[in-house]
Order: sequence, then structure tokens, then C-alpha cells
Amino acid sequence: MNEPAATARRHRLQLDLPPGWTVRATSGLGPFVTRAVLERPDGSVVEWTSRRHRKRLGLRPADGSTWRHGPLRAASGSSIAMGLLFMLGSACFFIGPMPFYASAVSESAVAWTFVVGSVFFTSAAYLQFREALVAPTGPDDDAAVPRGFRRIVAVWPHRIDWWAASIQLAGTLFFNLTTYAATRDALSVVQERRWIWAPDVFGSICFLVASWLAYVEASAGGTGWRHRGTGWSIAALNLVGSIAFGVSAVAARYLRATGELANLAVANLGTVVGAACFFVGAALLPVESARDRSA
Repeated sequence: MNEPAATARRHRLQLDLPPGWTVRATSGLGPFVTRAVLERPDGSVVEWTSRRHRKRLGLRPADGSTWRHGPLRAASGSSIAMGLLFMLGSACFFIGPMPFYASAVSESAVAWTFVVGSVFFTSAAYLQFREALVAPTGPDDDAAVPRGFRRIVAVWPHRIDWWAASIQLAGTLFFNLTTYAATRDALSVVQERRWIWAPDVFGSICFLVASWLAYVEASAGGTGWRHRGTGWSIAALNLVGSIAFGVSAVAARYLRATGELANLAVANLGTVVGAACFFVGAALLPVESARDRSA
């Protein structure tokens, strides 16, 4: 192997490789590595991917011999917690716009349903952010992990998973702001645009960017269905859900003359579709950890 090329690939991968390990190839998007082919000292060749690494699903043989789903294992505690929180948040956003719910409870209760849902989203998003922070520094699951303050807050600009998790967490904070503002009475049209519609738009943009990055990560820089496991399905569902949320935000823009919503039906439909996609994707998180983990 050409030594300068191997060194460059090792540096770009940003992993602490054990002695004797070499990087055969890397792929990804721009400066981000989403997939790498590694050779162990014993000559075996394995595949590393960013999503599997942060979720501690293990390495896979690079020849694809175990790329199909293996035996069912116990789901990880983190995947269950994140899945449950995202599902609860999605359920709130799904039921909130429903006409039967709006007619059964007060307008205030509907508004607070979205607030509660946004808090669930933020809690789950922080767990996902922390998942990226505590990923092992080496290719194996038993490698060292960051310690101290870096387990709570850290900046990893060379990693696509850190960007996806950070931007999504920021998006949930925007949703916290917009949903809480919607519970306030006697806001002027200008205040509603500033504190309800604008954060909704920013949050939707964050979700769309984060979901696209997560989709790129889950695609692992490759083509073909062999790369499209449960993680890819989750990322694809979240991307569709984020697009639906974006449509909802655009449809909810305020008309200058009246201050009324531009298209309430489309806004509600986008929210419901997005929430349904997020709910299914969240439900698949424990499935991914139970079914896609390497032996």
C-alpha cells in the first residue's frame, strides 16, 4: 500500500486505530467519512460505518458475508430510551392537529400537547447527541470512550454524526420556543410571526438538514440495497418526516393582511405525516440495535 495515501486515509478517518490496523479505503461526503474498509493484523478485512460505530453495532466483514440480518439480540437500553421518547413526542404532534382532538379538549390543551411533545423531542435529541459524544475512539466497541466533560458537551467537527445530532438538537429547541409561544394569549400578529412562525421555520430547517446528514451517514457512502438496512430505513423515514414538517411550516406562514394561517389544512397534514414518519422511525431504533448488531 502506498504509505502517504494510507496515512492520509487514516488521518481523514479520525479513529485511533490499534497497532497493525491499516485503512484500505474510505468513502463519504466531503470531509466526512461514513464508511471505511480496514485490515486487521491477522489479514481479515472489515467494514466500519459511522452509524454502526456510534450505535455500537460492531464491525462487519468487508466481503458482505454477514450483511444480512443476524440472530435477534436484546435491544440496547439507549435505543429503547431514544425510541420511546421520540415516539411519545411524535404521538403528541400526531394527535395535536387532529380535528377530533381539538373538539374534545380546550384550545389551551391542544397548545400544551405540542409543548409536551417538543420536550420529548428535545430529551430524545440530547440522548442522540450524547450517543455521538460517547462513541468509542477506536474502531472496536471495546475501544476507549471520551471521558469527563467531553461526555456531556464536545465539538467533533470532522464527524457527520456530530453535525446531524447537534443540528437536530438545535431544531428541537426551536420547537420548544415556538410551541411554548403558541400557548401565550394576546400576542399581536407581529409577535406571532416572530415567536411562533419564525422558530417553527428555523426548527424545520434544522430537522431537514440534520435528517439529510443522517441519511447520508446511513447510506454509508455506498450504493445498492446491501447498504440499506434498518438504519437506512430509519434515516429515510426521518428525512421524509422532516420534509413534511417543512411543508407544514411553509403552509403555516401568516398572511400580511389578516394574520390568518395561509393554509391550515396543509399545515396540519404536514405535521401529521411528519409525526407518523418520526413515530415509525423511532419504533425501529430498538429493532436496529437488536437485529443489526454484529456477533
